[in-house]
Amino acid sequence: MKLKNIVAVSGHPVLMTLVTSRNNGLILKDPTTGKTSFFSVRQHQFTPLETVGIYTMTDTVDLKVIFQTMLDQMAENPPLSPKSPNPDLMKYFATILPDFDRDRVYPGDVKKVIKWFNSLL
Repeated sequence: MKLKNIVAVSGHPVLMTLVTSRNNGLILKDPTTGKTSFFSVRQHQFTPLETVGIYTMTDTVDLKVIFQTMLDQMAENPPLSPKSPNPDLMKYFATILPDFDRDRVYPGDVKKVIKWFNSLL
């Protein structure tokens, strides 16, 4: 999966595509509607998905590797709903990334990964 120019914006439920940057914010495009909007750095935090990693017991694993594993296992191990109980989410994530750090990866992180994966599909 290509994560270049895909950005998560705080307070905005949809992943956005970077159109251009300005000195006081970003111009982002909503892929569902095609509408472009300006988001100020004073009001929002931005997370480029290509910079996100998940802690393992030894290092971190890039999100694109996790997404590829989820995609490869989709037929026999489909992603759970992000609203599933926390123990089920953690059990599912252990099948995707067996050596993830259970002390530093929280159920909320797993929910975000599943939401982002579903929105990219």
